[in-house]
Amino acid sequence: MAKKESTFKNMTIALFVITAVAGLFMAAVYSVTKEPIAISQKAKINDAIKMVIPEFETISDTLLMPEDGKDSIRIHRLLKGTETSGVAVETYTDKAFSGRFTLMVGFQPDGAISNIEVLEHKETPGLGTKMALPAFKDQFKGLKIADLPGEKLKVKKDGGSVDAITAATISSRAFCDAVNRAYATQKKGEKQ
Repeated sequence: MAKKESTFKNMTIALFVITAVAGLFMAAVYSVTKEPIAISQKAKINDAIKMVIPEFETISDTLLMPEDGKDSIRIHRLLKGTETSGVAVETYTDKAFSGRFTLMVGFQPDGAISNIEVLEHKETPGLGTKMALPAFKDQFKGLKIADLPGEKLKVKKDGGSVDAITAATISSRAFCDAVNRAYATQKKGEKQ
């Protein structure tokens, strides 16, 4: 059997066939994993809601509030019977050291922060990752942003009341930014 001569045409055809097979394989994997990933993400959101507002029976509605015309913040209104037990706001910030991170912030009916859960981040291990620990995030519990100067959370270095994470001031500022965004969006959602 004679060996085929390597020509541009043969190489192009071989490359096309390899690319087509790889593309079909990736499409098959996507179609198989799409639904389980969506279910997992929904469960993660529901678990975070339960962490920030533990006592509720139903989610009355979820509002998508457009932020800057490109991103949205989700507001989940939570009921216990017919009474509002709180609001869980899925928020984000792009001001973090390693890019975007997302939080779930729970607000009690009186406007106080009930709890905060970190949903996703890429912060530096051992530094910025400390934002997910109770030692940092528990200082927000019970705070009413409406009672703060300028209705904004700030780290102490910037004249605020939040103790920043040692060696991770940028992450701490970003955390405050995400919580401030949640408060502002939730406040705007109340008016609608």
